[in-house]
Amino acid sequence: MVIKMKVTLNPNAEIVKTVREGLKRTGGYCPCVLEHTEDTKCMCKQFKEQIADPEFEGFCHCMLYYKSLSE
Repeated sequence: MVIKMKVTLNPNAEIVKTVREGLKRTGGYCPCVLEHTEDTKCMCKQFKEQIADPEFEGFCHCMLYYKSLSE
């Protein structure tokens, strides 16, 4: 069995619009955190680690991206 992984934008257009506006306002840093470091630059370190986790399925912290798994 091969498990495939896919990362997509949140299907809720309003959330995508709001988060993208926040990213523009913060210069590309996650608008959901106060600390602006390389770890919080979108696509943030936390979500990259979640993508690497073969068991994780779900949204990134700010809900812009969704990682889905399928067989």
